[in-house]
Amino acid sequence: MLFFMNSPKCNEYDYINFLMAAPGVFSCTEAEKVQPDHESGPSHDSINRLLYRLSSDTEVLWREAAPFTGKGGFLISDDSTPDKPYAEKIQMVTYHRSGKHHSVVKGINLVTLLWTDGDAHIPCDYRIYHKEADGKTENQHFADMLYKAEEHGACPQCVLSDSWYSGIRNLKLIRELGWQWLTRLRANRSVNPDGNGNVALSEAAISESGSVVHLKGYGFIKVFGIVAKDGSTGYWATSDIGTDELRRIQLSDFSWKIGEYHRGLKQFCGVERSFVRLAEAQRNHIGLSIRAFLRFEVASLKTGISRFEAKIRIIRDAVRNYLRNPIYALCPTA
Repeated sequence: MLFFMNSPKCNEYDYINFLMAAPGVFSCTEAEKVQPDHESGPSHDSINRLLYRLSSDTEVLWREAAPFTGKGGFLISDDSTPDKPYAEKIQMVTYHRSGKHHSVVKGINLVTLLWTDGDAHIPCDYRIYHKEADGKTENQHFADMLYKAEEHGACPQCVLSDSWYSGIRNLKLIRELGWQWLTRLRANRSVNPDGNGNVALSEAAISESGSVVHLKGYGFIKVFGIVAKDGSTGYWATSDIGTDELRRIQLSDFSWKIGEYHRGLKQFCGVERSFVRLAEAQRNHIGLSIRAFLRFEVASLKTGISRFEAKIRIIRDAVRNYLRNPIYALCPTA
């Protein structure tokens, strides 16, 4: 006896398009309700099954992003926490420090590798930090993404990162790959500024225009001491000894591109608004949200239209049609 299985009624591209068009609700139920032909379109269960059957490997993202990265440019890595404040049964939700809220929040920790030339925001790779599932730290995910970038032929001018990824092992890895790096260092890092022994970075005389010091366990680097408005001093460091102050300012400005990316991912692609419970489905929703962002970004680069304008154009026709025939007007009382 032969058994025939029905082919799936929706695919990953259908879901990506839904994420791009939906104004605020990103549930599988809502995805079912907005299908152009509801009777023959995918049901809630069909869309839900899609999120469970896809592979959460990031290889497809690399293939889609590769044509828009080119040679050179910069690779930036940082983490973000899509908020899940009311999640009680969603897997992978734990507590993480949030730069947005400046406190510990409940959510899913997302580590991203972004390519930029100073203008573009091209997500190339990502990892979800959930040590209970894979046993890996954020720094190990960072290393994995760099290895994969090298496998895909990436040759960045510089790798930019926050102080969280400035451990000696990571810096040595970037050097082994033949790349330069720029990162922030904590004030307690041990450096030898004058050959007379190691001291905490905060105790060394570091110029704002840059001072060459020996970083314990690594070698010679260049450090820039930046005085903040409150009088505290922060430290940027690079493996490229020839970097001057102007170049350091340019590169540190580039490093903020990943913050712009994370905001856009949350605002326009619903990355933190899925209600599916199991880890695999959440992973796939996040991955498809990132691929939706990539489409917005490529459209913006080609047309000059911002992500906000691209999103609002999708919604604008629906608003216009409603204004022609508003169905929730109060009945006249004359």
